[in-house]
Amino acid sequence: MPRVIPTAGSDSLEMGDLVEALEGGGFDPGDEDSMAEFAPHLRKLCNNRHFLGDIVIEELKRQCAGQVARNQYGPQVVLLHGTSRKFLIRANFWPAAEDSVVVNSGSQPFFYAVPHDHNFSFLTVGYLGPGYWSDYYEYDYASVVGHPGEKVALRFVERSRLSPGKVMLYRRHIDVHSQLHPDALSVSLNILATSPTTDLRDQYSFDLKRSEVRAIINPGGLATLVRLAAAAAGEEGIALAEEVSQCHPSERMRFAGLQALAATRADSESRRALFEEAAARETGLLAALARDAALSVAEHAPADTPG
Repeated sequence: MPRVIPTAGSDSLEMGDLVEALEGGGFDPGDEDSMAEFAPHLRKLCNNRHFLGDIVIEELKRQCAGQVARNQYGPQVVLLHGTSRKFLIRANFWPAAEDSVVVNSGSQPFFYAVPHDHNFSFLTVGYLGPGYWSDYYEYDYASVVGHPGEKVALRFVERSRLSPGKVMLYRRHIDVHSQLHPDALSVSLNILATSPTTDLRDQYSFDLKRSEVRAIINPGGLATLVRLAAAAAGEEGIALAEEVSQCHPSERMRFAGLQALAATRADSESRRALFEEAAARETGLLAALARDAALSVAEHAPADTPG
């Protein structure tokens, strides 16, 4: 489960002080121990009981202009700092099951009861309210290809709550959690490790009953653009999709390139051949996805017309 990092004391920090410490204090997003060293700083920000309210009031006065311009997350998140290449800081709101936003919109937007890992590490602390509950698991990322339906050895650790002042370090591709509603509206603060390679690492959701990978849940914006380029940009777009399918470091993206190329093929036989060739040539996730795609094309191919 995530590392619980003991912190104590009543000293507090302003947001600017935390940003300055992270920028100038040797924060290394790729080193677990380096991140853990900043747990006391996050706890000190948690001890500051006015800063978040002040930020929210200012955003409301400006009709949330700052969030609209910089926040790539949904309305659950207030982005507190997002201009560093090594980290971002955010506040997350966690409504209770009986809160109107859950009653009217459901739990899915808040990722409740969606077991998942993370493709980044992050520090978190309970800031307001009793805190959300989680069922925690661990697994070996290196042993998983990532194909939906693949069996995964998930080891249950415990159910616990992100209580006020509790600081935890979620370790990328180790810790899996299924978040559950808090007993009352709660807020957590996060310091997320960021890097240019984050999106290249696949993030998974899991089926706990079957102990399987359910899906790859990385945002798919780049994959959509590759498909659009192949469909609408002529030979140059097709050449780009070809390059992505062969050279991109992410197998997920290479498969998106294959899908883009397949969509330009005139008939189901040539589309199936493209996927079959990739399945025979590649390994791991790409080979598995290509085999699935070839079978899907075959199953949906039009029947021969009687002569």
